[in-house]
Amino acid sequence: MKFRKTISLLVFCIAALSLIATTCGIFSKQGPGEYEFTSIHGQTITIYGKGIYGSNSVSAALQAIPQDIVTLVLGIPILLVSLFLARRGLMKGRLLLSGTLGYFLITYTMYTFIAMYNRLFLVYVLLMSASFFAFVLTLLSFDIDKMSSCFSSKLPVRFIGGYLLFSTAMIGLLWLARAIPTLIDGSVPLEVEHGTTLTVQAFDLAFFLPGIFLSGLLLIKKKAFGYMLAPIATVTNALIMVALLSKGISMNLAGIEGTLPMIVMMSLFGLLAAISALLIFRSVNESVRA
Repeated sequence: MKFRKTISLLVFCIAALSLIATTCGIFSKQGPGEYEFTSIHGQTITIYGKGIYGSNSVSAALQAIPQDIVTLVLGIPILLVSLFLARRGLMKGRLLLSGTLGYFLITYTMYTFIAMYNRLFLVYVLLMSASFFAFVLTLLSFDIDKMSSCFSSKLPVRFIGGYLLFSTAMIGLLWLARAIPTLIDGSVPLEVEHGTTLTVQAFDLAFFLPGIFLSGLLLIKKKAFGYMLAPIATVTNALIMVALLSKGISMNLAGIEGTLPMIVMMSLFGLLAAISALLIFRSVNESVRA
């Protein structure tokens, strides 16, 4: 694997820093507790008031803490296992590593720009930076021209690509349905709370969703880039869906209304992502080096 030492160093840094970030997010409880705050938009927001997410709303904290648990229990172990497999020269390991790094990049980009300023700010920035460079270097280690030969001819490209197209289209329509009515009537979406804008939706609509949509389309057309990007996007998507499902369950248990459709959608998309990832890894031909 090209850039082996650099990628390994970055991955170990990501694992160590995310261990700090997640444990602080899960277990820090200092603070006075919940209180109400009137935002610049005139919305009354209930602030969490405890731990590292003390300045965030209750809704935001109920989403951040479950994602920290997913990252700690699932993300970090998969990251380290995939690095071990990649260092052994296994294509499955390199694809899994790339997809997991994609998850960390998306996660800590969101934390950097969405979480209210706290003592972990520089940790989030370092995680975003290390994840970005590790992700890019891992992508550069692939030989694009040989990617299609690394998979069995039985790889169900239409199923996997179709899932990527369908899931991104549905999420994109959901985000547009939240933004467009408020742009027409001049109101402010409830999701803005005491932040600045729809940061998650902006990032998804600009980068994440188009990227995954394109990877699915390229795979269906059996293009070389599709054979590299679609498996990576599937792994990233699977981890993201698990995190989103944990957020939905957390808010539902807290009695927040309107979370059931999110739970159903993320469960469906997560299941399809898991099936797609299984089909991909079963079709990898390790005898071919790319």
